[in-house]
Amino acid sequence: MLIKAPRGTRDILPPDVGQWQFVEGKAAEMCRIFGYQEIRTPVFEHTELFLRGVGEVTDIVSKEMYTFQDRGERSLTLRPEGTAPVARSYLEHKLYGETQPVKVYYIGPMFRYDRPQAGRYRQFHQFGVEVFGADDPTVDADVMVLALKFFRGLGLSDVTLQVNSVGCSACRSAYRTLLQEQLREKVSGLCVDCTDRYEKNPLRILDCKNVRCHELTENVPMMTDHLCQECATHFTAVKQAMDKLGETYLVNPRLVRGLDYYTKTAFEITSSVLGAQSSLGGGGRYDHLLSTIGGPEIPGIGFAIGLERALLAMEAEKVSIPVANTLDAFVATAGDVGADEALAVTMMLRDAGIAADKDYLGRSLKAQLKFADKKEVRFLIILGDEELKLGMATVRDMKNGTQQSVSMTGLTAHLTALVKEAK
Repeated sequence: MLIKAPRGTRDILPPDVGQWQFVEGKAAEMCRIFGYQEIRTPVFEHTELFLRGVGEVTDIVSKEMYTFQDRGERSLTLRPEGTAPVARSYLEHKLYGETQPVKVYYIGPMFRYDRPQAGRYRQFHQFGVEVFGADDPTVDADVMVLALKFFRGLGLSDVTLQVNSVGCSACRSAYRTLLQEQLREKVSGLCVDCTDRYEKNPLRILDCKNVRCHELTENVPMMTDHLCQECATHFTAVKQAMDKLGETYLVNPRLVRGLDYYTKTAFEITSSVLGAQSSLGGGGRYDHLLSTIGGPEIPGIGFAIGLERALLAMEAEKVSIPVANTLDAFVATAGDVGADEALAVTMMLRDAGIAADKDYLGRSLKAQLKFADKKEVRFLIILGDEELKLGMATVRDMKNGTQQSVSMTGLTAHLTALVKEAK
């Protein structure tokens, strides 16, 4: 019998789920305020979608994808990221025929084969947004501010936004050639990954965290100095929009991001409390992604945020997460009161919208009280022989220790008022 979860995965147990619900709720609420609607895509897609969309020379595609053949010998892949699946859905369902822009968000699991480390798992969870059909620079600013406000809504203060422009296919092609020329004599000193990137994706060398690679590229020209007029104008407008909103950001000319589909704006949000692996999430513009996977030329922009990383940052910053108690009330019995009587009262409370439960193990009254206290139940309803004869129940406030007798006919109304006041 296999009694351990696969390496790189973990169970999220009931005591921790409340934290996740809090973070996911903040994401959904922020997206509602910004005018986004939720989209849900399958957890696996045709492998070709990621080969064409994400890029064959990216680390994700070349090293990290979980790919398998189904019984029909079709190659399928567990989604390693959310943008390509959402783009596929946008095209398949002809959402480009609706009023533009289309603004959607998603929350769900992703899968990458990578070395597990703090806040990084082989099955992990992302919150992401995508905007299709608008190339206005203010959309870029709007998307970045949404990400920042999400983190602030979680209570995080140590958050830094880094932005860059990676240009378009035209100016990036010329810059790529220039960069290769500058690095030709230094290739032998690069790390193994960057040696491979030199031919396939040299811009990624600039973003390498290896100290030696950083030293060897210290004096090479940066993409921001070689943007075409259109990309330079767009980047200036994005920065102006952020300045107008009073948002602080850091221009990082080395920021590339690890996916091939990015054009123009690229950004990353980091937190120093996470140490060397400081990224909380990031994104950028992808104006050619839809055409790359078989659709029309439609601009897009989005981001993805790792929820495990966000929770890790909240823990490091000692953010208090308000988690609601599971139960409002617990029905305890004393004397010869039957379990069916307790169940009837419990169900009556539930029908009134009160989260309630009862004992199912035949515990003594003392043990029932101890159980309710351990579960942090606020209100205890005690059913005893004498109370039931009189049509009454004892309601005890477990927080302040006060209690009173309440008629059974008025129990739900009385408890509803108490629960509302307690919240």
